[in-house]
Amino acid sequence: MASWTSSQFLYEETKPCGIQFLERFKRSGRLSFKQYQALVFTLTFVAYIAFHAARKPNSIVKGTLSASTVRGGWSPFDGPDGTALLGQIDLAFLSVYAVGMFVAGHLGDRLDLRTFLTIGMIGTGLFTALFGVAFWANFHSFYYFLAVQVLAGWFQSIGWPCVVAVLGNWFDKKRRGMIMGVWSAHTSLGNITGSLLASGLLRFGWGWSFLGPALLITFLGLVVYFFLPVNPPTVGAERDGTEVDSTMRLGDTITESFLGSRMSTGFDRKAIGFMAAWKIPGVAPFAFCLFFTKLVSYTFLYWLPFYVSHNMIGGEYLSEETSGNLSTLFDVGGVVGGVLAGYISDQLDGRAITAAGFIYLAIPALFLYRIYGHISLTINIILMFTSGVFVNGPFALITTAVSADLGTHKSLKGNARALATVTAIIDGTGSVGAAIGPVLTGYISAISWDAVFYMLMTAALISGLLLTKLIVTEVKAMVYGSTDEGEAATSSSPATRAPIDVLL
Repeated sequence: MASWTSSQFLYEETKPCGIQFLERFKRSGRLSFKQYQALVFTLTFVAYIAFHAARKPNSIVKGTLSASTVRGGWSPFDGPDGTALLGQIDLAFLSVYAVGMFVAGHLGDRLDLRTFLTIGMIGTGLFTALFGVAFWANFHSFYYFLAVQVLAGWFQSIGWPCVVAVLGNWFDKKRRGMIMGVWSAHTSLGNITGSLLASGLLRFGWGWSFLGPALLITFLGLVVYFFLPVNPPTVGAERDGTEVDSTMRLGDTITESFLGSRMSTGFDRKAIGFMAAWKIPGVAPFAFCLFFTKLVSYTFLYWLPFYVSHNMIGGEYLSEETSGNLSTLFDVGGVVGGVLAGYISDQLDGRAITAAGFIYLAIPALFLYRIYGHISLTINIILMFTSGVFVNGPFALITTAVSADLGTHKSLKGNARALATVTAIIDGTGSVGAAIGPVLTGYISAISWDAVFYMLMTAALISGLLLTKLIVTEVKAMVYGSTDEGEAATSSSPATRAPIDVLL
């Protein structure tokens, strides 16, 4: 067997038994390519909804755990350093998540993605549930909570490289921005699902807030194992010849393996190395951009319910349950932002321009939310929704369409075994920022929430500036296309390819 650093698969991918069962009910004995695409889209979508739903209980129960002993609370988080301890747990989770992302991405290009994803989902369910078990077992050791979150972070890190790699295997670059913009709604819908589920169960005891999402992701993990097709060759799927020319540029996307003589061998069996993936044009700028973008997004993910419940809105304080439900509007805005960012980037043929535009607009949105969000509930809702659009829009775009574009970059010469690695590099780097933001907020919020928002606006500004070189390249590509209509009309012209393809 090859070592974990080898470029060879450790396991062969096989057709899921659930697919074999479904084919029995088809007159032709097989599913169509579009049916496979619909199945992949749906399964990866609900799988990552479950991953994000499993992360949300921590933010929902923060107010309950850190409350004073008069209001309840839970030792050791009910003391004066309670918020700092909760911040340390968030840091532990996200730090392991970030490191695990790099390892999971490297392994994801070598393992059976379906089995690997299932392990991540069931492991996440187990350790999410164990955090809640402390409620019934009356555990109060800080190190118990810390250990559980560390292991939960490790299994959570498996999810993202796997789902992006699988989706990238089935959808072409031409419509990838819009498709993945819709698909990326799973992040916000997962946060919404987790918030509503955890908030609704909180009245029965905070342990239930963890058990509900844990059972959800465990069940869906089994569904993924039985039904998820990893790539077309694995299930013998072929496109109709009439569809290929109109919708796909296989040389720029995954591979031509399922169209010709290479059908028997499937995808390129050689996976790209970690350092080689970093050298793909555009990977490093987008990775460091996501570092700061995710810092902002995850600060809201982990602290928004707490912020809402501890700051007066319309002259009164809201309960933890109401605050948790209200915070979902930030994620509703994120759904809209992700779809808009994907659509606009497809229309402009410019991922960096779109991402930077949303990031720069997030700065005034955050400023207005902090200054005017307390005036009334209506104003808070409007400004929270707007912030969600501009904060989560570029986050969704970079972690989906951009990652898939770069993971199938033309410099790879048709090698499809880079998707998980590139995805892990970009989102793993972003996850380091995601780890830093919440823990800094835990300390800074004890001094001033104004300082927290200034930190977030500064991070957004840096994030946008990191894309400057790529923006210039994309603008040059657009100008080049507009000055030579004859060449722009041909599919081989650099101006008609996504600007990411001509970066650097």
